[in-house]
Amino acid sequence: MNKPIKKVLKNGMRIVVIPMKESPTVTTLVYVNTGSRYETKEINGISHFLEHMFFKGTKKRKSSEISHELDALGSLSNAFTWYEFTGYYAKARNKNFSKITDVISDIYLNSEFPKEEIEKERGVIMAEIDMYKDSPASSVHFLLDELMYGNQPAGRSVLGSKENIKKIAREDFIKYKEKHYVAKKTVVVVAGNINPKDVFKEVEEKFKGIKTNVGGKKKKVIEKQTKPEVKLENKKTDQAHLVIGFRSNNDKSKKNNATRVLSSVLGNGMSSRLFEKLREEMGVAYYVRSSNSSYSDVGVFGISAGVDPKRINEVLNVVMKELAKLKNDLVLEKELNKAKEYLIGNMQMGVESSDSVAEWFGEFEISNLELKTPKQMADEIMKVTAKDVQKIAGEIFQNNKMNLAVIGPIKKNQDLLKYLKI
Repeated sequence: MNKPIKKVLKNGMRIVVIPMKESPTVTTLVYVNTGSRYETKEINGISHFLEHMFFKGTKKRKSSEISHELDALGSLSNAFTWYEFTGYYAKARNKNFSKITDVISDIYLNSEFPKEEIEKERGVIMAEIDMYKDSPASSVHFLLDELMYGNQPAGRSVLGSKENIKKIAREDFIKYKEKHYVAKKTVVVVAGNINPKDVFKEVEEKFKGIKTNVGGKKKKVIEKQTKPEVKLENKKTDQAHLVIGFRSNNDKSKKNNATRVLSSVLGNGMSSRLFEKLREEMGVAYYVRSSNSSYSDVGVFGISAGVDPKRINEVLNVVMKELAKLKNDLVLEKELNKAKEYLIGNMQMGVESSDSVAEWFGEFEISNLELKTPKQMADEIMKVTAKDVQKIAGEIFQNNKMNLAVIGPIKKNQDLLKYLKI
């Protein structure tokens, strides 16, 4: 994989090209700097709903023609919506670069949002909401967002509420698209065995009709917390699904690599501390993991698990002890090196295809971060010391930054708060 080549057009739109000489495929991925954290309460869910509607017809292609054309190219295509960005992509053989780029640019610029398609898609979105509700291991993370951020965009689901989905109208889509889908908020990423000069020319031509207004901004997330907090959702399940969330650092922080290593030691892989403790020794959980998610102005270090409801107090007690150890004791060199190798190995395996490479660099660029190669990231991770890990553990694992969200057969608080002490 070569280093990325970036070009900023006069209108502010950015193009990033990553030549991959050995790749049999090419991916065109378009990011826009908007997501659920750019929404008001009244239209929460519109970013995700709009993403669905982009495949429902343009000025020159009907809905069925979009899917038929991409399938005829042997293309893999999809889209995704998250808190601060939305993405649309197509992947195909290198020779079809121009054709998939034509389709992706067309849906991005010229979608018409037919009313009959909107009505059909409402049902699809509401079914998706139900699907997540039926998966407490997933929906507990949205419950954590509610707990940590409350009545602000960061505290609301990407999917929105059924009430909102029922009332969002075509005019709302048009208004939202005009506000956010503009040149300065758009990044086009192309990865594959392609010539950068040809890509720049092709993309600039295909996206020449993009709007050039300033674009909407999001409100800064407000964080207020002085003590541990708990939010429960009583649900008839065999397991209690929990997430312990700590307030961490935003995506610009120089401490993030140390946080990644900390997470690797604690809950990444089958030899991590929590996996060995909760699953192998206690037999109380099937899954347990940790991760750190960083955004433009906030971060969340999360520990998630599905456990026996009758032993949740015991689980919390053990987790708190493990967190205390990381604050008080240095990680031994052997374990530290294992954690780094696990991180780097999984990172390298995650960028083996043109679509994963496009996503890697696209997320850096849409977040206004330096375009770092996996090799650069690996070098930085290897420099993290045991003292760095202990220091960041001490900063993050604090009682006044701790939150617990639980979905399961728990009717009352069960005095869970008393176990949230490190």
